[in-house]
Amino acid sequence: MGRLLSNYKSTFLLLFSIIIGGVAGVVFGSKATIVKPFGDLFLNLMFTIIVPLVFFSIASAIANMSGMKRLGKIMGGIFLVFVITALISAILGYIGAVIVDPLKNTDVSSIKSIMSDPGTDSNAEDVTFLGQLVKTFTVSDFSELFSKSNMLQLIVFSILFGLATAMVGDKGKPIANLLSSGSAIMMKIVKFVMYYAPIGLGCYFATVIGELGPQILEGYARAFILYLVLTIVYFFGFFTLYAFIASGKDGVKVFWKNAISPAVTAIATCSSAACIPVNLESVKKMGVPTDIAETIIPLGANTHKDGSVFGGVLKIVFLFSLFGKDMTSVSGILSIIAVSFLVGAVMGAIPGGGMIGEMLILSVFGFPPEVLPIIAVISTIIDVPATLLNSTGNTVCAMMVSRLVEGKNWLKKAFN
Repeated sequence: MGRLLSNYKSTFLLLFSIIIGGVAGVVFGSKATIVKPFGDLFLNLMFTIIVPLVFFSIASAIANMSGMKRLGKIMGGIFLVFVITALISAILGYIGAVIVDPLKNTDVSSIKSIMSDPGTDSNAEDVTFLGQLVKTFTVSDFSELFSKSNMLQLIVFSILFGLATAMVGDKGKPIANLLSSGSAIMMKIVKFVMYYAPIGLGCYFATVIGELGPQILEGYARAFILYLVLTIVYFFGFFTLYAFIASGKDGVKVFWKNAISPAVTAIATCSSAACIPVNLESVKKMGVPTDIAETIIPLGANTHKDGSVFGGVLKIVFLFSLFGKDMTSVSGILSIIAVSFLVGAVMGAIPGGGMIGEMLILSVFGFPPEVLPIIAVISTIIDVPATLLNSTGNTVCAMMVSRLVEGKNWLKKAFN
């Protein structure tokens, strides 16, 4: 019990501070804005560390990947399974969010008084699709990478820098070590800032509720219920389907026989990384070959998070509704699915990935930075079910990769 409380201490503190802030906002109304500077302090601290955190985390992870080299067939199978399952999550999450719009019939007109409308590029209509794609992933000057508004471009550069460092061999070792040290230092700074998070988020949430009114709380309740429904459908429905695809009825039996331990561990620890040892043991019991298991489980814990994809969709739809943006056009649908896919599939490679994912959403869609705490609340309330899907999902993915690599009779071979 003590360990359980220890694992959830930070989550409990954040929830408690958000509740206190919400109550203060309801009671004091617009007067609650007096504590806004304390919330701004937290935001400024987060925005200050975001660029070096992203660079060191991604570049370090890739630069030190020399031990991850596996057969091309295994890596190809992992890539295919991860991409398809993440896209399925994004589409399912979008359908659910459209059917149950968290902020439907909620009056959020007063948001204009405290937050600027998402910026729009006056020349956007003159830019071709390919031109917009270039602007989305690259910048014209190195100094622009230091802006929090260019998160996706910074990620691309960090990946390239990490790959180059890994590929030059021994000459790159000093830089790889420097990147590892930088990543560790930045995570320690994040830890320092997160000590202040309950105060900062609590104060900012009090301001939001004071200005927008308590009706936004109903939106959070709808978002949480929707997420729980999606979790149940995906966990029991789609995980069973994936196991069936991996090896028919026998695959379903083997999966559910060994899935309880990873699921309970995910709920108890609320950490995908902490679940790696249990997941490794479970997938080996499922008959997954050792080389596949030892590749996909650590890799999946960092780069494959279907639960985070659901969360990304919810956050984007929440903000779209808040600002009255169209999310039913073809471009709107594709952008929501694509960005939520990145939030879950790419951002998971970064320590503190939830925060980086939220910054990516703000950067890509041009939302004002002041809305970061609004979607940070969603991250907090969905933390447990998201970890369940993120972690346990990698075990059934290991079964599907085994099917691709070993053939349709892989399970029978494993137990013969």
